[in-house]
Amino acid sequence: MWVPIVLLVLAVLIVVGGIASYNRFVSQRNLVRDAWANIDTELRRRYDLIPNLVETVKGYASHEREVFENVTKARAAATAATGSPAEQAAAEGPLVSALRQLFAVAENYPDLKANQNFLALQAELSNTEDRLQTARRFYNANVRDYNRRVQSFPSKLIANWFGFKEEQFFEVEESLRGDAGVPRVDFGGEAPGVTFGGSTAGSAPAPSEGTPPPPPAPTS
Repeated sequence: MWVPIVLLVLAVLIVVGGIASYNRFVSQRNLVRDAWANIDTELRRRYDLIPNLVETVKGYASHEREVFENVTKARAAATAATGSPAEQAAAEGPLVSALRQLFAVAENYPDLKANQNFLALQAELSNTEDRLQTARRFYNANVRDYNRRVQSFPSKLIANWFGFKEEQFFEVEESLRGDAGVPRVDFGGEAPGVTFGGSTAGSAPAPSEGTPPPPPAPTS
């Protein structure tokens, strides 16, 4: 007598659990997509800043034609990379490397480093990089949680039945980025400097991770 009841209860529990697991997969997948949209927003903001930055540097170092061409080509490739996060990350590496070359050129021109338009563009780019890194960490954390459920039992059964696939992480390969890392601006010293990861191209010390730089000091 109790056997049919027990089986019925188990069946109900399995169905309810399956529905709950499915709904959780949907929520997590949407969260991953929303997090990726935040990354895309910050990338587009950075792409929009680069042409003005190039033109400003070109006004002081017009002979550095190869550097400007590298930045322009890398930006075009990154802008056109609308595929998977892995494909986007592969396009971002050369862009960061080209930007690093551009800032290295700027270090040779004191008048350029004192240009208010250049300083404002540097500050905005640095703030964009901070937001981008925050968005990247948030996205990767959600991908990690989502992929763990796709791979784990018994949620893996629901994933297989309803076609939930693992998502890709967004990571720029260190071999592409080089040792210098993402350009970061620091106005804390006697002269503005550009920091690449752990090294500083100017005289100022590197800012702490995740902390936006203070605004440039007003000119007299």
